[in-house]
Amino acid sequence: MGRDGRGVKGASESSIEITFMFNGVRCRERIPLKPTSANLKRAEQHRAAVMHAIATGCFDYAATFPNSKNAAKFADQKGDVTLIEPYLEQWLERMKLQLKASTYATYRKIVLGRLIPWFGALRLSEFGRQHMRDQLVKLEAGNKTLGNIQSVMRCALEEAVEVDGLLRSNPLAGWTYRKKDAPRKTDEIDPFTKEEQAAILGVLAGQNHNLIKFAFWTGLRTSELVALDWSDIDFVAGVVRVSRAITQYSDEAEVTKTDAGMRDVKLLAPALEALDAQKQYTWLAGKEVFQNPQTLERWAGDQPIRKTMWQYAIKKAGVRPRYPYQTRHTYASMMLSAREHPMWVAQQMGHADWTMIARRYGRWMPDADKLAGSRAEALYGARQSSEVGIKTGP
Repeated sequence: MGRDGRGVKGASESSIEITFMFNGVRCRERIPLKPTSANLKRAEQHRAAVMHAIATGCFDYAATFPNSKNAAKFADQKGDVTLIEPYLEQWLERMKLQLKASTYATYRKIVLGRLIPWFGALRLSEFGRQHMRDQLVKLEAGNKTLGNIQSVMRCALEEAVEVDGLLRSNPLAGWTYRKKDAPRKTDEIDPFTKEEQAAILGVLAGQNHNLIKFAFWTGLRTSELVALDWSDIDFVAGVVRVSRAITQYSDEAEVTKTDAGMRDVKLLAPALEALDAQKQYTWLAGKEVFQNPQTLERWAGDQPIRKTMWQYAIKKAGVRPRYPYQTRHTYASMMLSAREHPMWVAQQMGHADWTMIARRYGRWMPDADKLAGSRAEALYGARQSSEVGIKTGP
């Protein structure tokens, strides 16, 4: 759809093309501007004004594009406010003020990459479950992805019903399309062995070494690590308070995704060692714990860590490539393999209950030992055996 999905692109050395839907027809019009960065931004603003006029039913094609061949075709026609494309674009803009940056980025990807290309030319009143089903049945994706797409559309339609009064009912309410044999997401849990951890830490030095060692022994998400401040460290209680995260989509720290994500994580000895070693770099400033050594500023998210430090370390250490997020899975597998209680591990990792731990990390939970059940047998079994021989009467 042009520049970054915004419906604007350079058409020639002296013109910019904008794309928009009008009365169910995809229209392309050229603006006589050289496609510089500033002019492309002006074209985006012009397209936004066109889309607003269409959505409010006051768009005049001939007045806006007097030299266009489409002007005669659409003479005396007004835009329909119920077209799905302009409605979704306006809804998405409203969501930007309500959602976390990372969640909004996911919504935007689904709206611009799926929903508008599929349904943009339809009116809201024309859309039905069959339209969604016919698109999803062709999509090679797992049920989680299919569910996410439907969830975004369902949310937009619900606002069209409850807030904007454009629909009498939500056609996706109470209905979800699923595939019986949908491809499952491959198991991404691939922790590092003790030897691999040593190899990685062996090629890292300074702040980078401290960051990755701390990650291995706390299980914090990468987004939580980069948001960490020294004020979050309680050396007396021996815990780190996790309450914020910084993603590649956010300009500043955001609260954790769930209430369970806000937690106190016990500082095990290796994690404390990493913090003690880190003090010489950032302790006196009293702000972020970990910095990008190249900029001496807080890491800007997980992508800079992966691209500027992690990939180099993995390659130099000769370790099979995995993402930095695997440090979190490594922590979980170590704790469970050492027979730490699953509920405690769940709390440390920010899960609401232990069922997630059992489902995702069950293979690292050792089988019960040979004496398992013997205590219950000794306490209750003997009593029941004695009661079997008691006669209660003729």
